[in-house]
Amino acid sequence: MELVVQFQVLNQSCQCLAWKPHPVVVWGAENQHVVAGYSDGTIRVFSISRTEMELKMQPHAVALTAIAYSTDGEMILSGSKDGLVAVSSPRTGMTIHVLADHKGSPITALQCTTKQYQDFGVEGGELWLATSSDRRVSIWASNWLKDKCELLDWLSFPAPASLKGLDTLPPSLAAFCPWEHGTLVYVGFGRQKEALFYSLHKKQVVMKIPLPYFATSLSLSPAVRFMAVGFGARLLRLLRCPGEAQDYGGHDDTVHSCCFSPSGRRLLTASHSAVLLWELTG
Repeated sequence: MELVVQFQVLNQSCQCLAWKPHPVVVWGAENQHVVAGYSDGTIRVFSISRTEMELKMQPHAVALTAIAYSTDGEMILSGSKDGLVAVSSPRTGMTIHVLADHKGSPITALQCTTKQYQDFGVEGGELWLATSSDRRVSIWASNWLKDKCELLDWLSFPAPASLKGLDTLPPSLAAFCPWEHGTLVYVGFGRQKEALFYSLHKKQVVMKIPLPYFATSLSLSPAVRFMAVGFGARLLRLLRCPGEAQDYGGHDDTVHSCCFSPSGRRLLTASHSAVLLWELTG
């Protein structure tokens, strides 16, 4: 539990970051990378082992709000406050695509997942999704080698016009379900406080799980059927899907981030001034 390496960018706020999924092995040594998005619209790629910045790009004119690597680590997907999604190559530093489908609403989540060939009758080896704060989710099939990006599905979740007691609306968040292929989970401001499981095959919501509050963060375990949901009431809920739910306190403010480890045995959560590490037992 010690600080290993630190990168500092002066006069800019780091808004989002992501680990490269596959470390580069050079001369027997592993070189891990992390990409970070900043308030001036820039993206920076850092080498952890070499403790240096390797690349700087500026695919956006405004602050970044979400960032992700493709599953093979060959592309960087970034979303900004104005709703634009950019696809950039860390090898060349060039931006290949700029998608304006969510324009006008900040991007709140980006995620990529591998896809079995012809799963949905479209070409490409990867699915990815973009979520914006206006409760819209777009799902894409991509073939990066052939420079193809095809819209597979478009979701728009209804919500009441206004709700008393909510100063700011909860974020719209979506993630692919690791244990149900072709399914994504969505949480956000809506008519009910719930988590929705949407099937890309059936084109419909197949399961609803009620929640005590509107969610502020979401993570799905890659190893077991568990889902972690954070709330504004300083509460963390761990759900077995389907099954029982267990609530945990300990945070000093809104649980704005939660993330399972790749093994699914640990969970990292964060609030205003606290980062908690949980271990799943049994």
